[in-house]
Amino acid sequence: MTTSDNPFAGYGGRIATDDGVYSQSEVGLANRNSGNLLETLALDVTPTGLHYLLIHFDVPLIDPAAHRLTFSGAFDAPFELGLDDIRALPQVTLPVTLECAGNGRSGLSPRSHSMPWMYEAVGTSEWTGTPLRPLIERAGPKDDAVEIAFLGEDYGFDKGVGHHFGRSLTMAQIAELDVMLVHSMNGQPLLPQHGAPLRLIVPGWYGMASVKWLGKIEALTTPFDGFQQVRTYRFRENDEDPGRPVTEMRVKSLMVPPGVPDWSSRKRWLEPGPVTLVGRAWSGGGVSVSKVEVELDGEWREARLDRRAGPYAWTRWSCDWTATPGVHLLRCRATDANGNVQPLDPPWDVSGFANNSAQKVFVFVADS
Repeated sequence: MTTSDNPFAGYGGRIATDDGVYSQSEVGLANRNSGNLLETLALDVTPTGLHYLLIHFDVPLIDPAAHRLTFSGAFDAPFELGLDDIRALPQVTLPVTLECAGNGRSGLSPRSHSMPWMYEAVGTSEWTGTPLRPLIERAGPKDDAVEIAFLGEDYGFDKGVGHHFGRSLTMAQIAELDVMLVHSMNGQPLLPQHGAPLRLIVPGWYGMASVKWLGKIEALTTPFDGFQQVRTYRFRENDEDPGRPVTEMRVKSLMVPPGVPDWSSRKRWLEPGPVTLVGRAWSGGGVSVSKVEVELDGEWREARLDRRAGPYAWTRWSCDWTATPGVHLLRCRATDANGNVQPLDPPWDVSGFANNSAQKVFVFVADS
């Protein structure tokens, strides 16, 4: 496609935004992409229909019986597999918490023009499939292979660049991470919007690495230069900054908003008296959460932690509060086993990636 044929070639750079005011295109993105309902944080496993969605292009509708996953490029023994072949391999079911790298973007100022996430782009599912590493070993990467690229069947444009959504991992990352080829979610075959018939799951990393509608795995002798690898999903201080790659999730916690909501503002109404606040906390790379604190009336109290279901699953926390009449601002913050503490204020990033600042919940407690 030539530049004159490409109606998106002129699109680039930053689009001006106003805090709290969303453009028609952003509203359109919000209509296509859904977030988890915060009240379902009370559940260990997010119901499949409530797990967050971030879909860059159109959902490709793929015939599972005809779909083939190809291993190509700098492999000594390239091959391809059908879905039945993959199901016949050793199977693993692993609870994994996935969070979108853009979760919290709307909490930054000025914010990036994109999917306007607040807190809801996170969920935990039980993913079933087969480990990737033995299949990479079977294909036999050549000695000069440096990365493995994963390409989805979805295709579209971003900033004028047409491409299949694709990501890569280095050979060292392939060896270290518990990457899975997944065909089922919460005991059922993947739904189209979640990557059917086959997707990648990279536990402990932000969701962009878990390529959906996976069709091609390619060994490369030079670093992957796909748009979603080098043009986005990078931490940048300004537009000229080449940035650092977004990888592992940052430590974070969320609270189930107590009481009942106001329809539009989602502020909470609660009767006075004893309340047990509950929520979830997680960190990246399989690192456990060591502490969650809850701010109640200006005082930080340590919450109780339950045992997590696996090394990549979130941790349930709970904290008792005696709600008194008035307006209250509740917050929670987590600390992981490496000593990383969830910040109270958003860490700056041009694209609003990985905002793990403390959630704010406004509660009005009625007079008795």
